[in-house]
Parts: sequence; structure tokens; C-alpha cells
Amino acid sequence: MNITLTVNGETVTADVLPRTHLVDFLREHLELTGSHLGCEHGVCGACTIRLDGAIVRGCLVLAVQADGGVVETIEGLSDSGEIADLQAAFIARNALQCGFCTPGMLMAAQDLLLHNATPTREEIREHISGNYCRCTGYQAIVDAVETTAKQRARAQ
Repeated sequence: MNITLTVNGETVTADVLPRTHLVDFLREHLELTGSHLGCEHGVCGACTIRLDGAIVRGCLVLAVQADGGVVETIEGLSDSGEIADLQAAFIARNALQCGFCTPGMLMAAQDLLLHNATPTREEIREHISGNYCRCTGYQAIVDAVETTAKQRARAQ
């Protein structure tokens, strides 16, 4: 099937098999490997991306379902500078170790901060609860998101 979508601001047209998952299309056809494949059941959050402004699990969305849509990956958010402060906070708070979950965790955290500029620690925990991390124990991740929210609030 022929699809056309906008990925990180660029129009992309490609032929894909109807069963191709969006994250596989991004990784294999566009070489955007920042979104990871973890469980492939939508549980771990490693494949989190934005589709038409909402975060989704790339392993649960078929590429043909994104036809005509706008896709933003971790590469797009990073290259645009949208999450530079969040990335810096993750580094400063040691909120990443192996890095496998980090792209999805950053996507989820940014989504929260876009919709709730001053989340409580409990709201942060709730919003990232669909993203698994086996290394950090989550405390440092919550600290990094909270730090970023406070810094953004002061900057306004």
C-alpha cells in the first residue's frame, strides 16, 4: 500500500505492506532508530511516538493507519530543541542508565508537560506508568520531570 505522512516535518511517501507496524516503518524504512521495540504488545512504552499530536505506541499502530498523519519521533523532538531542557535534566538527575527506555520516557514526559505544566509527583508517576524502566527505579526520572516543570514555570 502507498502511504504519505509527515515525519518530523518532512513529507514521506512509501510503499508498505499492510501489516507493517509504524515503529518498524520508522526504524527500517526511514532509519529513525530512536524509538525502540520492546514488548511489541504496547505495554513497555519503548516505542512511544507522537501521531497527530498524541502519544501512541508505535508497535500497536500500523503504518497504513498513519497515512496522511503527522508523526514526531524522539529524533524530531531532540533535533528541534523541544526537549533539550528535559534531556539535560535526565542527564543531571541520572534518570537514564542503559538508555533503552529513555526515548519513550522522554516522549511521555514531554506529553505530560505539554498538557500539565505543573504536575505533582503523583501525576508524573501516573503519566509515565506505561513506560517501563528496568534500571533507574523511577525516582530519578520523576525528579528530572519535576525539575524540568519547575524550570519551565520560572522561565515564563
